[in-house]
Amino acid sequence: MVFNGILNIDKPAGITSQTAVTRVKHLLGVKKAGHSGTLDPLATGVLPVMVGTAVKASDWLTGHDKRYIAGIRLGVETDSEDITGRILYEHKGALPSFEEFCSAVQSFTGRILQIPPMYSAIKKDGKKLVDLARKGISVERAPREIEIYSITASSVGGELYLDVFCSKGTYIRTLCADIGRELGCGAAMSSLRRTAAGCFSIENSIPLDQLSNIPPEEIATLLTPTEHIFCDYEKITLPPFYERLFKNGASVSFSKIGIDTISKDGLYRVYDENSFFALAETVIYEGLPALKVKKFFK
Repeated sequence: MVFNGILNIDKPAGITSQTAVTRVKHLLGVKKAGHSGTLDPLATGVLPVMVGTAVKASDWLTGHDKRYIAGIRLGVETDSEDITGRILYEHKGALPSFEEFCSAVQSFTGRILQIPPMYSAIKKDGKKLVDLARKGISVERAPREIEIYSITASSVGGELYLDVFCSKGTYIRTLCADIGRELGCGAAMSSLRRTAAGCFSIENSIPLDQLSNIPPEEIATLLTPTEHIFCDYEKITLPPFYERLFKNGASVSFSKIGIDTISKDGLYRVYDENSFFALAETVIYEGLPALKVKKFFK
């Protein structure tokens, strides 16, 4: 059986995202698979796993917004910015009140600058920061702009939590540490669950440990088609003649295929008579707007 599409996996704690992908590859018997957006071993939740030709869509899937529920522990700082790291500081005085905590949390709403943690896969001079961190080396990192669309604080059974809806590239560990610094007492992330990544939510995810119990033919029905990632883009079905030209790399003038106006984002889902096969962009060809392939998915 051939598998092509995206499988919405609920990653358990204690394994890396790549380990989860390897298990999916083994269970489905596929050669190509990848994930979008790494979850730390500590973290659980939504991990979209791209299978087969869907791997080609990784750049677009990785760029989607995400949502998390994070536990945050006040009064401690660690080298990894979560509770698995080496303790660097413990606060001796009284901790802030819940009201003070909520006030500090809200100050992180909107576009902010965030310095990526040393314990990350980001590379500097060809070396991963995490590899340097494990050797006790710390290097300067340039701040990156991220956006926190919404952030809500709560207290459950004496534990503090954050519900965060954010842009790609946001490090929740660093967000927790920054909140602790804002409060003056330090903080570390104690737990993390990703509840959504783009159009994939925890409600329709499949626990990784249950995947082996699902028949292959049923798994095939659980795969989200690659084209779903591009559902916001306009759809174009090419006539056979122009389809052949397009597949051979030629630009196809809009006027030849009946397109009167250019879409807002200039991108299109392209179909043949049967199915989705490419993402196209708008270019100028012989002085006129035309369609040119951006990525093939077959």
